[in-house]
Amino acid sequence: MKILVFGNPLVEKDNLALRLIPKLEGEFPTIQFKEFDPTESLENEIENGKLIILDVAEGIKEIKIINNLDKLDIIKSCSMHDFDLAYNLKLLKKIGKLKKVEIIAVPMRFDEEKAVKEVERIIETVF
Repeated sequence: MKILVFGNPLVEKDNLALRLIPKLEGEFPTIQFKEFDPTESLENEIENGKLIILDVAEGIKEIKIINNLDKLDIIKSCSMHDFDLAYNLKLLKKIGKLKKVEIIAVPMRFDEEKAVKEVERIIETVF
């Protein structure tokens, strides 16, 4: 299994998911946690019509799984990341390349240790 991890290492409010990678790799050595650059093609990462993504999200208070693309807002793009994650997922679904997506959404500025434990729990129970 592969989990794509989004974030900008240079922006503190957007790098929490990336900081979780080493701890999650230690707990789940058989899962590939792949830091994903938004300039790469998401289409190349789809496995059996499915993507699993770990990212931070604004506007949520607890970690949640988003698996309904209709709940993702397409916002005015400020960066390639904004464009790719909502717009590109919806486009891939519309053209039939993407059948299912599971986004593990972590609130921005969430406690890192708490995030590790909760993401571990989600991976163990859902995936």
